[in-house]
Amino acid sequence: MVNYSCEKCGKEFSQKGHYTKHLNRKNPCVVESKVKEMLDKVVEEKLNNLTKNNNDNDNENENDNDNDNENNSKYTFIEVCAGAGGLSYGLIKSGFTPIMLNDNNKDCCETLKRIHPKTNIICNSMDKIDYSMYIDKVDLLTGGVPCQSFSQAGLRKGLEDTRGDLMLKFIDILNLVKPKLFMIENVKGLLTHNKGETIKKIIATINENNLYTITYKCLDASKYEVPQKRERVFIVGVLKSLNRSFEFPKESINKKILKDVLINVPISNGLKYNQIKQELFKMIPQGGCWINLPENLQKEYLGNSYNSGGGKRGILHRLSMEKPSLTLLCTPSQKQTERCHPLEDRPLTIREYARIQTFDDDYEFSGSVNSQYKQIGNAVPVELAKHMGKSLISLLE
Repeated sequence: MVNYSCEKCGKEFSQKGHYTKHLNRKNPCVVESKVKEMLDKVVEEKLNNLTKNNNDNDNENENDNDNDNENNSKYTFIEVCAGAGGLSYGLIKSGFTPIMLNDNNKDCCETLKRIHPKTNIICNSMDKIDYSMYIDKVDLLTGGVPCQSFSQAGLRKGLEDTRGDLMLKFIDILNLVKPKLFMIENVKGLLTHNKGETIKKIIATINENNLYTITYKCLDASKYEVPQKRERVFIVGVLKSLNRSFEFPKESINKKILKDVLINVPISNGLKYNQIKQELFKMIPQGGCWINLPENLQKEYLGNSYNSGGGKRGILHRLSMEKPSLTLLCTPSQKQTERCHPLEDRPLTIREYARIQTFDDDYEFSGSVNSQYKQIGNAVPVELAKHMGKSLISLLE
């Protein structure tokens, strides 16, 4: 049998017609050596890319370890009612390692699992968890026990409210686990609730076992490198056997304002104003509010509230680049507590909210836009938590 062989690519044909068709095709064949050269080049590029990706992953892992410290610190903590993790993230940055984080909100738990994949995340009510495995094995027990009962914006029912009962449940956990330190975070209203009797009752209840030296203080986050006026009460206890006294962190020299953080913010989702509100905000300067409107528009927008007296400065409030933000709440667009962008006629976005609460840009939140706003608005600012964490660790070193 006669074989026909292509001189360029070396391919052989048993029939002349097939051979002729091969020679006359639109896309000429390539010299065999050229094919080999092209294949070698493709293989080399793939190997180079694989090596680069491996190196990038190694660098990411190193960065994760630097940022998280979850595997490097000997100081441990558990947190109940952790929310989206502002307090725990700050404690991690200060040198603590979480061994358990808890919340009963699904979106919060999904956020925690995403940020702390190696940590035990328990999504349940704090009173339905077995804490026996942590007895005498934890350096710090902490929690942002639900604060609505004590909030100045709420009904101020205190311990009579079912959410106030969670404070008593936290104390039960404390008495069982007996950590070296504990820290409770709550709203400023706790100090004045029931003319100061509520916080006295909380401390007296903790002191029934006479195990801890307890102190408390209201801290303003804006004095701890947070671009936001946000006052929170911290109750700290130190096991008496440690023979140490807790000192609250000194105020930072470095004060942050909004122009320090509202630059180059990653694009993200956010709420929008309707056309009427956008037009109203066009008349309001940075740091201004409804009082900057013409009187007829003031009366129209405020309605009966116009004659009710009081401050009401949260209504139609535009933030200022030259100042810290007002306290961020669960949403930036409620009528009484609006937080309009300093330069644009819109609410703050999710990532802008997170920046002001000093979360890292790669700290991702789960759930709907409204859920993410709520998670961030309820969080302890990360930098404030870090300052508290460093003061706590100084007692363990």
